[in-house]
Amino acid sequence: MNPWAIVAIAGLMETGWALGLKYSDGFTKLWPSVVTIVLALGSFWLLSVAMKSLPVGTAYAVWVGIGAIGTAVAAVFLFHEPVNLMRVMGVLLILAGIVALKFA
Repeated sequence: MNPWAIVAIAGLMETGWALGLKYSDGFTKLWPSVVTIVLALGSFWLLSVAMKSLPVGTAYAVWVGIGAIGTAVAAVFLFHEPVNLMRVMGVLLILAGIVALKFA
């Protein structure tokens, strides 16, 4: 499998475990906690697999960026977090950074 596709999947899993932290309520709810831990371990493992053939700094930054953007967007819908110009610009800047690193 393409290592960038692996990073993308790992980034989506990062989004899942970040959201899972909220649902786990400080790891006091069993099943959300289990899902969060499984997603985190899977995300880390996939990132490590992708890093076998990708530059560490770039792969890590793209992984974090995908997770950050995914979490920010999902939080708007799931937790009714506010959408304002500053937040949108922040997400767009993260996206610009990911694209720049990917193609640098």
